[in-house]
Amino acid sequence: MSGPFLRPQWSLDAPVHALTTLRHHPDLPGHSEGRWRGLNLGDHVGDDPGRVGRNRADLRQLAGLPSEPVWLRQVHGTRVVRLPSAEAIPEADAAWTDQPGVVCAILTADCLPVFLADVRGEAVGLAHAGWRGLADGVLEALVAAMPVAPERLKAWLGPAIGPRAFQVGEEVRARFLLQDEGNEIAFLPDKQGRWRADLNTLARLRLSALGVAETGGGERCTYSDAERFYSHRREAPCGRMASLVWRE
Repeated sequence: MSGPFLRPQWSLDAPVHALTTLRHHPDLPGHSEGRWRGLNLGDHVGDDPGRVGRNRADLRQLAGLPSEPVWLRQVHGTRVVRLPSAEAIPEADAAWTDQPGVVCAILTADCLPVFLADVRGEAVGLAHAGWRGLADGVLEALVAAMPVAPERLKAWLGPAIGPRAFQVGEEVRARFLLQDEGNEIAFLPDKQGRWRADLNTLARLRLSALGVAETGGGERCTYSDAERFYSHRREAPCGRMASLVWRE
């Protein structure tokens, strides 16, 4: 990992910019303190609003953003919004745009950020995919909303809680298996009689079933790396990383 951002390793035929921020990096250390120490970009988690504003300003400058990111009010749902939107702060868990210079954004601290980009660079999208969003179909909703055939899309999975740390109950596993028995490979039993769930595998299975051409990423665990990532399950309340995508 080099620099203050994680960036998708994908090959596209047109310029698309995408990144996920880190909790802390020498080039972008952030102004938040206490439980939110570092570059907290969430304004809904109890941090000082002035510090969050300074963090967002630093992000805009260092990332060279063409416009202010469109921050969503995320509710672990499946609503998708096309940007730009008439709503000042849309209530949604996924967004897409075909307009140059419009920055899609989501905030995470264990849930999975899923980037989508048309190989021709004509449209880009982002989804906030925790287990509820995955089960309810947020990825299906985003792919359906984008005006691009799925086989022209490439996906990248950002940092999220890994399967060694993400413990869920039988009801969660049963819900996914009811949808598709093939989801069983994303769950392993643990010694407490519960299950360890793999969000990355669940997302890959869904993207593959949708016909998305290629999916990369998914190697970073937010729970196990407290220096680089916030984790709600490890230390709630906590800050949020931002994932951003835009086209030139």
